[in-house]
Amino acid sequence: MADVLLYQAQFLKGIPKAIQAHLPARWQQIQSRQPYNWLVQFYFDEPEFHYEVSSAKYQGGWELGLHFESRDAALNRALLEGFRRHLFEIKETLGEQFEAEMWDRGWTKVYEVFPAERLTVAYQDKVARRLAAIIDSLQPILIDLRA
Repeated sequence: MADVLLYQAQFLKGIPKAIQAHLPARWQQIQSRQPYNWLVQFYFDEPEFHYEVSSAKYQGGWELGLHFESRDAALNRALLEGFRRHLFEIKETLGEQFEAEMWDRGWTKVYEVFPAERLTVAYQDKVARRLAAIIDSLQPILIDLRA
């Protein structure tokens, strides 16, 4: 079963269920949505600040990270700057590949490109496990910055 190939739509649709198995109890209330067929988002109280799994095919993998997509570009920028102050610890915990940068339309993000593999149930679980680790590391920082 773990090596069964999935279509991209199946792969993404299964991520929310897969992630629940790996999230600590304190983050189990996370919600998900799939506004487009190439990504799935996870959020707590504010959907504009969400974790995302999205296709990064031109970079050879999947983007996993925390996006700040408020209509308030200054708030997005302030959150980015807040995370940049923690980037050393983030990289120490999650790896040197983590970046914090400006993006499009005044949006910002803290993310990595997770290496692509065949879209199997085992890889789906691997991505879910990694995103759970990202949420567990970044959500306390986000809570502090939003306080």
